[in-house]
Amino acid sequence: MTHIRSVRPSLMALLMAAGSGLVLQAPAAAQVVPTVPPAASVRGLPDFTDLVDMVGPSVVNIRTLERASRDGSAGSSPDEQMLEFFKRFGIPVPPGMTPRGPRQERAPSEEAQPRGVGSGFILSADGLIMTNAHVVEGADELIVTLPDKREFKARVVGADKRTDVAVVKIEATGLAAVKIGDIGRLRVGEWVMAIGSPFGLENSVTAGIVSAKQRDTGDFLPFIQTDVAINPGNSGGPLINMRGEVVGINSQIYSRSGGFQGISFAIPIDEAVRVSDQLRSTGRVTRGRIGVQIDQVSKDVAESIGLGQAKGALVRGVEPNSPAAKAGVEPGDIILKFDGKEIEKSIDLPRLVSNTKPGNKSSMTVFRRGSQRELAITVAELEPERSTARATTPEPPKAQSSNLLQSLGLSLAELTAAEKKELNLKGGVRVASAEGPAARAGLREGDVIVAIANAETASIKDVEAALGKLDKSRPVNVLFRRGEWAQYAVIRAPR
Repeated sequence: MTHIRSVRPSLMALLMAAGSGLVLQAPAAAQVVPTVPPAASVRGLPDFTDLVDMVGPSVVNIRTLERASRDGSAGSSPDEQMLEFFKRFGIPVPPGMTPRGPRQERAPSEEAQPRGVGSGFILSADGLIMTNAHVVEGADELIVTLPDKREFKARVVGADKRTDVAVVKIEATGLAAVKIGDIGRLRVGEWVMAIGSPFGLENSVTAGIVSAKQRDTGDFLPFIQTDVAINPGNSGGPLINMRGEVVGINSQIYSRSGGFQGISFAIPIDEAVRVSDQLRSTGRVTRGRIGVQIDQVSKDVAESIGLGQAKGALVRGVEPNSPAAKAGVEPGDIILKFDGKEIEKSIDLPRLVSNTKPGNKSSMTVFRRGSQRELAITVAELEPERSTARATTPEPPKAQSSNLLQSLGLSLAELTAAEKKELNLKGGVRVASAEGPAARAGLREGDVIVAIANAETASIKDVEAALGKLDKSRPVNVLFRRGEWAQYAVIRAPR
C-alpha cells in the first residue's frame, strides 16, 4: 500500500480554507491523508486504436452478385433486400418502404448484378473466411475485398441456416487470421468492438459493452447481446474483446426503423467454430434429434405437480416412432436432465440434443406424475422440418357433468376407441365444455384430459375419484392434449 507523507499543520489549514472558505484550527499532530481505494478510482474510456491495428487486417468486405434473368433483370432490388432483412429478424418495416412493382424490362445482359453486401473475417492464412449464412444465401458470385483493396472471387465451402454461419474460401496465402477467444471468459459489462461494412461502408469500427449473455432468440444458439452499433452490412463481421480476440459473429439487430437502436446480437464464437469445423470437413452440419415438442414449465405448474422449482422442458408432444417414443417418453413428462446435464430452461434441451452425435446412446431423467424416472434413448439425426397433419375429432359422445365437475366448470365425455387410436392414447376424457374456473385455466371444448392431480384418467369415473381425494381449497393440476400437443393447466375453484 502506498502511503502519503505527512502534511504540515499550517499547509493543511491553508488547503482546507481554500476548499471551503473557512479557516479551521489545524490539529497539533500531523495527519496522514488516506489513499483512495482502487475500486473507487475513476477509469478512463478504453482506447481501441491498437485493437483496430491488430484485427483490422483480418476483416473483409463481401459483395454478393446475381446473374441477370432472361429479361435482363436481377433477382432483387436494394429495397427488397432490406425488406428481406427485416422479415428475417422480425423487424417492423420502416414507413414508406414497400416492395417495388414490376421491374422495367431491360436489354438482356450476361453481367452479374450487385445483390448485397456483408462482412467476414479470416479464419486461416490460406483463405478460409467466416461470415453469416444469410450474407451468401442465393448469391451467384461472391467477391471478397481485403483491407489492402485486393479482390478475390470466393466459393462457399458450406452454410448452415439454423445457426446463420457460413464458411467461404478464396485462393490466397499469407493472410492475417484472427485469434479465437474463450467465450467462457466473456463478462456482461465488458467492452467489445465490431468491425464491418455497415451499408457497404468498409472498415467501419464501432464499440460498446456486452449487455447480456445466453440471450434466447433462437432454437440452437444462446446469443450475445451488446449495445455495439450494428447495421445492415455489418452481418458476418467479428465481435472483438479487449484482448483482440473474436468472441462472436455479428448477426442480428433489433430495430423499429431498420437502423441501430441500441440492441444487437452476435453468435457466440465457440458455437460458430463448432459449426464451421463440420462445414469444412463435410460441407454440412449433422445434428441430433429425439422427436419431442416442448414448452417452458411455469411456476404454477411446477408447484401443483410437486416438482417445486420451475425448471426442465415440458413435453407437449411425442412424434410416433421417434427416439423419444421408443424410449417411453410421454406427453406431460418434464425432462430434467439429458446425458447428465441439467435442463434449467426448455431451450437447453434442443441445444444439448442437437450437439449430440446421431446414433449416440444417451440418458434422460424425466419427472412423471410425482416421481423421477431414468430413460435410455438413442439419438437420431435431425432432418428438414416436415408439416404434420392434425388428428380430426369425430362426433363426440354424450357429455356428463356431476356436481364435482360443475364446481370446476367442466363437462366431460368418454373417448371412443376410434378417438383413442387416432390420438394414440390409452385413455383420457374429452372436454365437452369448459366454463368458469376451467375456462380461466385455459381449457376449452375438444381438449382431452389425460391426467388430473398427477393421476391418470382413463374415464370420467377416474376424474371424479381423483377430485374426491383433493383438498377443495387447493388448485388442481390438469394434464391435457389439444390436438397433438400436451400441456398443463391449473384450475382454481372458487372459495
